[in-house]
Amino acid sequence: MKGLIVAIQFLTRLPTPRISVSSDEFAASMRWFPAVGLIVGAIVAAGGWAGARIDPWTGASCALILWVAVTGALHLDGLGDIADASGAAHKDRERLLGVLSDPHVGSFAVVTIALQLIAKLVLLHALLDRQMFAAIALIPFAARIGPLAWSRALPDLHAGLGSRFRNAVRPVDFVIWGLALVAAAWVSPSLLIAPLIFLLCGWWLLRRIGGISGDGHGAGIEIAESLLLAAALLLAHLA
Repeated sequence: MKGLIVAIQFLTRLPTPRISVSSDEFAASMRWFPAVGLIVGAIVAAGGWAGARIDPWTGASCALILWVAVTGALHLDGLGDIADASGAAHKDRERLLGVLSDPHVGSFAVVTIALQLIAKLVLLHALLDRQMFAAIALIPFAARIGPLAWSRALPDLHAGLGSRFRNAVRPVDFVIWGLALVAAAWVSPSLLIAPLIFLLCGWWLLRRIGGISGDGHGAGIEIAESLLLAAALLLAHLA
């Protein structure tokens, strides 16, 4: 269970036992990212359910606050960095890498993060209004399958944190989480669109950024979560 504990420590702010791991063991923790998504999803859905006892907007607010709190805004930070780099680089690789390494937040990041939070709040409200708690709970799980694919399919943008995950994911991991995604789709069929979302996010990161990094993984997770929320709502509306 060491890999799961390391993944929880890396992706969340949840309390876990303090353990020491090697570089290889840290990289291998990526195999557990979707499992961490199940934990995050359960917390978010529980908060949404509790808040929705008052009204859907309260539920959406509780769910969103928990979503940000439990992840420590880690993925939002990556989304903001990618937005800044994409907006300010102007196809200059050195400038792009410089913006990514800059700890300051630019206007592109502020606008993108604000729009992301607004989008999630509105979509959560709509789903809670339809009492789609299972769909909300499973979306963080599905979104965290994306990094497994991006780490193998996309070139490293630079020798940073994201590059440490290179080759950590085995073919059997794709089989396990692929089957888990299909099983989850029996509960929430809109999850079947997840592979297409991963493909589109990967294509955009390659075309616009030039490869994958830790920030790219975070941005991809955030975008995938919003698109999966929208897909669940669209399917419910059509049904």
